[in-house]
Amino acid sequence: MSQVPEGVPLWEPSEAVVANARLTHYQHWLWDRGVLTESPGELWDWSVTEVDAFWDSIWEYFDVVGDRGDGPVRIGGPTPVDGLRWYPGATLNYAANALRRAGTHPDDTAVVFRSEQGGHRTMTFRELALHVGEVRAGLAELGVGRGDRVAAYLPNIPEALVCFLATASLGAIWSSCSPDFGSSSVVDRFAQIEPKVLLAVDGYAYNGRRFDRRDTVAEIRAALPTLNATVLVPYLDPAATMPDVLPYADLPRGGHAPEFEAVPFDHPLWVVYSSGTTGLPKPIVHGHGGIVLEHLKALSFHQDLGHEDVFFWYTTTGWMMWNYLVGGLLVGATIVMYDGAPLDLWTLVAETNATYMGVGAPYLMASLKEGRRPGAEHDLSRLRGIGSTGSPLPPEGFAWVYENVGRDLLLGSFSGGTDLCTGFVGPCPLLPLHAGVIQTRGLGAKVEAFDDAGKAVVDEVGELVLTEPMPSMPVFFWNDEDHARYRESYFEMYPGVWRHGDWIKVRPDGGCVIYGRSDSTLNRGGVRMGTADFYRVVEAFDEIADSLVIDTGRLGREGLLLLYVQLAEGAELTDDLAARLKRELRSALSPRHVPDEIHAVPGIPRTLSGKKLEVPVRKILLGTPVEQAANPDSMANPETLRHFRAL
Repeated sequence: MSQVPEGVPLWEPSEAVVANARLTHYQHWLWDRGVLTESPGELWDWSVTEVDAFWDSIWEYFDVVGDRGDGPVRIGGPTPVDGLRWYPGATLNYAANALRRAGTHPDDTAVVFRSEQGGHRTMTFRELALHVGEVRAGLAELGVGRGDRVAAYLPNIPEALVCFLATASLGAIWSSCSPDFGSSSVVDRFAQIEPKVLLAVDGYAYNGRRFDRRDTVAEIRAALPTLNATVLVPYLDPAATMPDVLPYADLPRGGHAPEFEAVPFDHPLWVVYSSGTTGLPKPIVHGHGGIVLEHLKALSFHQDLGHEDVFFWYTTTGWMMWNYLVGGLLVGATIVMYDGAPLDLWTLVAETNATYMGVGAPYLMASLKEGRRPGAEHDLSRLRGIGSTGSPLPPEGFAWVYENVGRDLLLGSFSGGTDLCTGFVGPCPLLPLHAGVIQTRGLGAKVEAFDDAGKAVVDEVGELVLTEPMPSMPVFFWNDEDHARYRESYFEMYPGVWRHGDWIKVRPDGGCVIYGRSDSTLNRGGVRMGTADFYRVVEAFDEIADSLVIDTGRLGREGLLLLYVQLAEGAELTDDLAARLKRELRSALSPRHVPDEIHAVPGIPRTLSGKKLEVPVRKILLGTPVEQAANPDSMANPETLRHFRAL
């Protein structure tokens, strides 16, 4: 795989793209109201300087379903842990906004579902709304009301969407885990929020195998004493049952369109969780209003999505990208839900006529290494955009998309996370795109790079921070009444400033480059570097399928730099390959970043959402027992941990 220099121009919007972009329409709308910005950069400056006016404009521009009230945009302290509240006089409901098209364009397709098992379903907005109304009535019959928690152990299937919207419509609080989570991992999450109802599936299929989860469901039920009821959704077997469990088909039905409980702007919508690899997962609570405003803005302006689009993102219900995918309904798009292994997502995109495809960066890099040419293999003429997230996409991945998928689409590399349920750096349809560079900071997201002294720097690598609040910041963490855990997670290093935990460089033109997690930095002889640079060099070798680099140095003492490689099929870690790896790392990075040792391992430990477990492996190497360093139930491949031992 040949190297591509960072910053090489790859795409520029045509006059037609600029003229038709939703961001352009919004900018003209602002001009009519006296906000005169001439460029995306000026618009971003206004959005993070006039914070209240910007978010008010989002409410008005999208005509959010709800009551704005006549109060201020913000009251209280500068951050959520200091008492900040958004729109204290407003009321709304997420589900009412997601289903508004059922009232205006009821026959438009809302959902397209595909599964690895061959499942194929569609739902119009009218059908979706009716199903939501039925399940809403059923949940109410089971005692679910405003503020109660509904926990879901479901795959990415239409029933999960229906149950989520029904939960939200009641003002109840949703929380989901994918059925590939083990029972202890699920209990670690759901026990914290004390759910009233558990929705569970009998099993799931992945990569040609079928997994019966009824025993796991029984274990989860037994560990959740607050449950009023458990509802079983038969998926693998339509006739599946469990003792003392209500079949989904027998859930009391209302048979009418849903009603929507008007709730305060910051009323909890859902609880999502940190990865939980090194401790009890953080239960992160987002509010109805913050998510509605943020997802309308991000999906419409940065991804340029609207009612004519078919929006697909490969995800499970255990990753925040599921919540983000569902947000496509807010802009009237058709969402594509897929359950199964990512066997050939390019075929899925072609068959569903998707206009936007989202995947993790490793999927694009795997397609590159496999020599795929999706644009030649399939009719992807309707595809207007590709989203990439989960880890930094190297410049080679950018170039491969334009060479092998299509030259007239916008590649949106994102960085953000579960914490705000969005990407706060990402694409912009009005700006040129360069290899390895995320085009812009999100509107309303005052992202900066801080140096060691806590000062903003440009064109230098620094800590990624947010120096102004966003409404989709967590309302609170569950069971964290004094905000101690919340404060420790984001506001401890820089009081009043959100530290996200990534390395970022903000270029003079406003573009951004992410260099990996700042808590897994390679610090060799005083030269600090993110792991993304290292992986880009190593994984360019055809013989390397995946890799993990660990710096075992501690404060005041330099340690070993260890490289672990998962070899491609048929490859061997020979002396020649090791020498070539070291030579290339010396040349591309620095002599200080040549690994002291290189080891072949069968697999690289990853979370269920695909992130490499750099910090837990480092802890193992420094002597922490495996069972204390990482929770195997939060991992996609826990068996890989046994290949790492204390030094």
